[in-house]
Amino acid sequence: MHTEPVMARIAEGVELHHHRGRRAEARELFARIWEDVGGDRGDPLHVCVLAHSMADVQDDVEQELLWDLRALDAAGLVTDDRAARAGVTLSVAGLYPSLHLNVADCYRKLGDLDRAREHLQRARDTIGALGDDEYGALIRGGLDELTRQLAAD
Repeated sequence: MHTEPVMARIAEGVELHHHRGRRAEARELFARIWEDVGGDRGDPLHVCVLAHSMADVQDDVEQELLWDLRALDAAGLVTDDRAARAGVTLSVAGLYPSLHLNVADCYRKLGDLDRAREHLQRARDTIGALGDDEYGALIRGGLDELTRQLAAD
């Protein structure tokens, strides 16, 4: 199954950021895609994946949180069928651990430890949707790290 053009463009931005260290360029590309898809009114899958990616390239934690919350809201409107048609191999349920982990980390950085713990628990409650693979290990490691950080706070 091939990836849709919008998803391919988002992947280009992720490549710019994660593999080439070109964060500002990725943010600019994501902003153009956001406009092209209609922002919050766009296809929920595009909104979710794009907002999740856009959060990662923010310099301001409050902006990062806003993008992460957009992604989380949009995820509730995505179906597994829609994700599969776009070439996404993860189930929609598999998106939630990462989304909640990111939201929890933002709240921790902002000093809202109660909300951080709430989203950390939501991430833990949904972790069973992830496989026993590299991605699952990455998210589980993130949950363990955030748990340690919150225990220290």
